[in-house]
Amino acid sequence: MSEASDFHYDGSEIAVVGMAGRFPGACDLDTFWRNLAAGVESITAFSNEELLRAGEDKERIASPDYVRARPILEDVDRFDAAFFGFSPREAEILDPQLRLFLECAFSALEDAGHDPERLPGRASLFAGASFSNYLVHNLYRNRPVMEAFGDLQATIFNVQDSLVTMVGYKLNFKGACCAVQSFCSTSLVGVHLACQNLLSYESDLALAGGVTVYVPQTSGYLYEEGSIVSREGHCRAFDARADGTVFGNGLGIVVLRRLEDALKDGDTVRAVIRGSAVNNDGSLKVSFAAPGIVGQTEVVVEALSAAGVDPGTIGYVEAHGTGTRLGDPAEVSALTKAFRTRTDRRGFCALGSLKANVGHLDAAAGVAGLIKLILSLQHRRIPPSPYFQTANPEIDFAASPFFVNTALTPWPRLGAPRRGGVSAFGVGGTNAHVIVEEAPEPKGQRSGRSHEILVVSGKTSSALDAAVLRLAVHLEGHPELELADVAWTLQEGRGAFPHRFAVVVSKGEEAPSRLREASRDIALARAVIERRNPPVVLRVGAGEEILAGACQELYDHESVFREDFRRSVEATGELGRAMEEALFRAGAGEQAGSLAPLEASIQPLAAFALRRGCAELLKSWGVRFEAIIGDGVGGLVAASLEGTLDVNRAARLAARRGRPNAFPAETPFETRLAAEIVRELPSDPGRI
Repeated sequence: MSEASDFHYDGSEIAVVGMAGRFPGACDLDTFWRNLAAGVESITAFSNEELLRAGEDKERIASPDYVRARPILEDVDRFDAAFFGFSPREAEILDPQLRLFLECAFSALEDAGHDPERLPGRASLFAGASFSNYLVHNLYRNRPVMEAFGDLQATIFNVQDSLVTMVGYKLNFKGACCAVQSFCSTSLVGVHLACQNLLSYESDLALAGGVTVYVPQTSGYLYEEGSIVSREGHCRAFDARADGTVFGNGLGIVVLRRLEDALKDGDTVRAVIRGSAVNNDGSLKVSFAAPGIVGQTEVVVEALSAAGVDPGTIGYVEAHGTGTRLGDPAEVSALTKAFRTRTDRRGFCALGSLKANVGHLDAAAGVAGLIKLILSLQHRRIPPSPYFQTANPEIDFAASPFFVNTALTPWPRLGAPRRGGVSAFGVGGTNAHVIVEEAPEPKGQRSGRSHEILVVSGKTSSALDAAVLRLAVHLEGHPELELADVAWTLQEGRGAFPHRFAVVVSKGEEAPSRLREASRDIALARAVIERRNPPVVLRVGAGEEILAGACQELYDHESVFREDFRRSVEATGELGRAMEEALFRAGAGEQAGSLAPLEASIQPLAAFALRRGCAELLKSWGVRFEAIIGDGVGGLVAASLEGTLDVNRAARLAARRGRPNAFPAETPFETRLAAEIVRELPSDPGRI
């Protein structure tokens, strides 16, 4: 466990408070991490029959240079159009990259615990996509569709610029929404720009990421000698057998906030971005597409300087690592030069490349590497690099700070919080590097409540059913979660959709089973809410029989309830103190079945104080009463809550109801109340 004293901040740090992504072989981040930890390669090899069914050219497949492999995503043809307000025809022409990225952005905000409709301040987005071959291969070839929508509409729904503005429109972002395009470094450049946007206070929450989806997915590619692509369909980063990479499909998004704001608001901080840098190679290299060692070295040095950390404390670098004979040696050389500015140590920093697992995700490559690094920090494990056996002979690992990690290993601390770096280098020379540190241990207080309310909602009844089941599965898989945190996030960090469901659960293992049990009767709990904030009327009953120990947990654990209850005690002196002693001291620790009614003399006051305390507690939880009504003691509660009767006077009036022979039994309550108010008037002629 990290010690708080190890973490030193100067206000320039950025918190990663949420993430989402879809990658080859992994539809969610839990599966993604399991694949990484196991060293799984998620590159699909196709048969001739599969390729022909997908529409590949028979002669092209027959070429000896045709490689039948590509990393693919599942269900790219599916999209919840209605959820985001698209018509079926609009969804038909929308680039799959935009569809998936929009869903991913919403999921990332949910992971961060921030409802798009209640975001803190202004939200911004910096992201990019690859070229839309959906427009070229699917729409331009379908003239009836193009004629129905027109070239302009089809283009708007498919160009990279629309990626960010579409998300900004659908999720109501008011900050900058800027498309980023720098080939392979696109999404990591987006992360850098998002950090700068936050640090300049132009926004208060920022999303950054990228997406690449080639369609049709079931397709190979032609190998060309000397090109970046692999002849064998594998990316063997840093290995002697490396012959290039494999381009595939994937997307990822991170949600960022200024660290001081995230900690203040109780966000879950997954990791901390200490510093980042972006530069360009310029013309000092052999060709436009060649790597530039000078530029790569400088961008790493600049990121380390911005982070204010010693490279000797970096335990892992998620490299660009394309598995090319020229690129890998150049990258290790640049990293070594950068680290050598501060340390002469050798072999202390692990090196890896996500491309060996899922291929090259182009515009999404940088953020995918960042997500891998963050997951590694969270799990305190460094995943293996598939296919690495013998180092590329052009790389002198022995003289460098680096070694290629080949097994899932613990990530030790190097005299400081765990830190890592991630690189992304775009074709043409735009380089990005980000320094990331493990998150500080949360300082939140544990809830003293024995029960919590879990609320779930959906835009349709079937969506509600699915959401309840997903929550049960998630809680089963994560028993370490604090139930109070789950309840808070569900209430404050999720949108309130028309179909709603709530269940009260206790701590421990009950929550998943209660959710599953309740989901069977969920039809009884559904209600379509036409108004976002439906009116609530509070009716306070007249009954006065109260048992000792009633509301004991509220008194012990809810400060709002306890403080309001104490107002009634203080207003009624000896009787109030006797009532408090009888109600809570005698009832504490007893079983409900053995609790006895209070004495008649203090019953009315107890009924008043408890009900008023409960009402104030509900108000503190966000319940807004459009009207409050009641009779008997409930009338006094209602009058004091509405402000028509001072709370101290109302408490004293309730106390007098317990006096024997104060009035004949048949005297109407209204008559008795009027008489008591008149009795109070001489001492305080102000508002009653």
